[in-house]
Amino acid sequence: MTINPTQNLIFDPELIRHYDQPGPRYTSYPTAPHFDEGFDEKALQGALDDSNASGRPLSLYFHLPFCEHLCFYCACTKVVTRHHEWGTPYVAHLDREMALTRAHVDGDRPVDQLHFGGGTPTFLRRDDMAFLLGSIGKHFHLLPEDQGEYGIEIDPRALEPGTLRLLRDFGFNRISIGVQDLDAAVQKAVHREQSFALTADVIDAARQLGFRSVSLDLIYGLPLQTPESFARTLEAVLALRPDRLSVFNYAHLPERFPPQKRIPDADIPSPDTKLRILAESIATLQQAGYLYIGMDHFALPDDELAVAQREGSLYRNFQGYSTHAGTDLLAFGMSAIAMVGPTYSQNIKDLDTWGTTLDSGHLPVERGLRLSDEDLLRRHIITRLICDFRLDFAALNQQFDLDFRPHFATSLPALEAMAKDGLLHLDAHALTVTPRGRLLIRHICMAFDAYLAQKSVRYSRVI
Repeated sequence: MTINPTQNLIFDPELIRHYDQPGPRYTSYPTAPHFDEGFDEKALQGALDDSNASGRPLSLYFHLPFCEHLCFYCACTKVVTRHHEWGTPYVAHLDREMALTRAHVDGDRPVDQLHFGGGTPTFLRRDDMAFLLGSIGKHFHLLPEDQGEYGIEIDPRALEPGTLRLLRDFGFNRISIGVQDLDAAVQKAVHREQSFALTADVIDAARQLGFRSVSLDLIYGLPLQTPESFARTLEAVLALRPDRLSVFNYAHLPERFPPQKRIPDADIPSPDTKLRILAESIATLQQAGYLYIGMDHFALPDDELAVAQREGSLYRNFQGYSTHAGTDLLAFGMSAIAMVGPTYSQNIKDLDTWGTTLDSGHLPVERGLRLSDEDLLRRHIITRLICDFRLDFAALNQQFDLDFRPHFATSLPALEAMAKDGLLHLDAHALTVTPRGRLLIRHICMAFDAYLAQKSVRYSRVI
C-alpha cells in the first residue's frame, strides 16, 4: 500500500476501540513506577564517574516547579504560589546541585541538549532567571551559535518583559507553549484562561528574536469540549503555523491527581466524543501538511523531528522526541529524572526536603534503577518502535547477539494477534507498524514490556 507522505497515519475507530486499554507512555523503560529506593546518591555518583569514560555529550534538564495558577487537569509535579520570590532560593539550590554534580562530571563534555520544564519555568523573575542561566554557563560547556537543541516551556501569562530576549541571547532556540484549548467555557472549567492574542503575541516575539522552532500543546477530552469547539481551537492554532504540535489525551485520574477532583465527571466528554475529536483533528492536521511523528506529536515535513525520523536518527527521552541521541541526561530540581549510562535516578519530590538535602552537601536522590542487559535490549526495541515504527531483526540480532524469535517467544502471540488485526506487519526480517497501528504504538510496545505484570500501576488509556 502506498501512503501519501502527509497521510502517514490512518484513523481506524474499530481498531482503536478494541485496543484502547491502559498502558505506559514509555518516556522511559523500565517506567518510573519500577524505580527503587535502593538506588541512592552513591549509586548516582558512581554512574556519573563511569559516564566520563564514554565521552558522551550531555543533555541537561531543569525542573522549575512553580505555578501562579492551578490548572485542574495538571498531573505535573508543581508548587502553586503567587510568591515569585520563592524562585531566588530555588535557583541558588540549583546552583548547588550543579556544583555537586560537576564534581563527578567532566566539564569538557558538550551540552547538546538543554530543556527547562515545570511547572512554569517563566514563573522565575528575570533576575532569578539570569542567575540560573549564569550558573549553567559557569558549570557546563554550552554550544555556540545554535548548535544545540535548547528549549523552554513558556506560559504567556507568566512572562516578564525582557525575559524572552534574555533566553534567546543565552542560546535558547526552541519554545513550547501550552494552549490546551481556546474555548472560553473550557478554559474556565479547567482554571486556565489564556487568550489567543496573548499566545500569538509571544509566538510573534519569539520568531522576531530568532527562535527557530515553536511547539504548541493541545489537550482533547477536557471538560465541556465538543468536536465543534475543538475544531475552532485547532483552526485558530494552525493559523499560527507552529513547527510542532502535540495533541494529548486528557487522562482523568482524580484518585491519583487531586486537582482533577475539581472537574465533575459529568463534564468529561464521552469516549465516542473524544474519538470523534481526535479523528477530526488528525484529518485537519494532515490536510494542513503535518506529519504524525508519534505519541501525540505532529510536525511539519521540514522540521528537524520529521527529518530525523526519515533518516532513522530520531530519539525519545523524558523530555519527548529529540534529534540528540547518545547523550547522558543530567537532571536538576525537585522530582527531576536523570538518565546516566545504564541508570535512571529521580530527585526528591518534596521542595523543602530537596533543598535541605542540598544544604547538607548531598545530591537529592530519592530512587532510581540500574538497568540490566535485558532492560537495555527492551528499552532499545521500545525506543526504535516509538521513533521509527519499525524494528529490523538482523540489525537487532547483530547489535545484541541474539535470535529475535526464540528470545521473544512470549511476545510473539500478542504480536501475531496485532498483525492479524492490521496494526503491524510481521515477517522473518522485520516488524513494521502500519499506518493504522501507529496511534496504538503504546499498545504494541507493551508486548515487549517485561514489567507490566510485576506491579499494580494505574496507567492512562493509550488513546
